[in-house]
Amino acid sequence: MDDFRIHIGDWVETGVDWIRDNMKWLTDFISDVVGFLTEGLADLLLAPPALLMIVLFAAIAWLVRSWQLAVGTVVMFLLILGIDQWDTSMQTLALVLIAALVTVAISVPLGIWAARNDRVSTILRPVLDFMQTMPSLVYLIPAMVFFGLGFVPGVVATVIFALPPGVRLTELGIRGVDSETVEAGYAFGAQPRQILTGIQLPLAMPTIMAGVNQVIMLALSMSVIAGMAGAPGLGKEVVSALQTIDIAKGVEAGLGVVFIAVYLDRVTAALGNPGDYKSSLLGALNRRRDAQRRAEAATKVRVPASVETR
Repeated sequence: MDDFRIHIGDWVETGVDWIRDNMKWLTDFISDVVGFLTEGLADLLLAPPALLMIVLFAAIAWLVRSWQLAVGTVVMFLLILGIDQWDTSMQTLALVLIAALVTVAISVPLGIWAARNDRVSTILRPVLDFMQTMPSLVYLIPAMVFFGLGFVPGVVATVIFALPPGVRLTELGIRGVDSETVEAGYAFGAQPRQILTGIQLPLAMPTIMAGVNQVIMLALSMSVIAGMAGAPGLGKEVVSALQTIDIAKGVEAGLGVVFIAVYLDRVTAALGNPGDYKSSLLGALNRRRDAQRRAEAATKVRVPASVETR
C-alpha cells in the first residue's frame, strides 16, 4: 500500500500546461479585456475628487435605501479618506464590481437553465459543490500561471469562487415561483420566453438579488486573497502588512474592506426590493405615484355620479 499513489495533481498540472501552451490566444484575450475593464473602472473612480465621489455614493444610498445609510456612507468613506486608503479602496471596488458583473452574467443564465432543465441542474450541483468547497487560495495558482500578476488573476479567481451562490439562488428563485401563476400564464397563451421574462424573473427577483448580494460579499472576501496575486487595492495592503507585521497598516486596510462591504451589502439588498424603503427617494416617488393614481381613480368614479344627479 505504500506504493499506492494517484497522481491527480500531476494530471491537473499537465492540463494547465497544455492550456497555457496551446490556448494562449484565449488567455491573452481574457487578460486584455478584463485588464482594460478593471483598470478603466479604477481610473474612472479615481478621476473625480474624492469628496465628489463620496457625495455620489451617499446619493445612491439615499436613492435606494434611506437617508440614514447616506449619512453612514459619508462617515465611512470620509474615514477611508482620512486613513489614506482612498486610492486602494477604489481599486478594490473596481475589482469587486467587475468580478461581480462577470459572475452575474454567467451565473444568472446558468441558474435559469438549471431551473428549467432537471438534467442540467443534476450535472451542475456537484460541480458547484466542488467550486464552493475548494480552498479559495487554490484558484490563484492556475490564474497566476495563465495571467501573471495584477488585476486579471484576481478577477478570474474571484469569479470562479463567487459563481456558485449566484447560480444556486437564481435556480431557487425561478423554481420558487408559484406554479399556478405560471400555469395561468400558459392558459392565457403566453410563450415560454414570455413566462420567463414576464412572470418568473420579476417574481424571483428578490431571491436573485440575494444571490447577487452573496456574489459581491464573496468577491470582497476574495479581493484580499487576490492581493497575493499582486492585484492592487486593499488586499495588497493587507498582504504587505502581514509580511511586515505592520498592525496599523493591516487594521486600516481591513477597515476599508469592512466599510465597502457594509455599503455594497446595504445597497444591493435594497435593490432586491426597490422602492420598499420608506425613507428612500425611490420609496417617496412610488408613494407619490400611488397617491396620484388613487386620486385619478377617485376622480373617474365621482364624475359619472355627478353627471347622473344632473
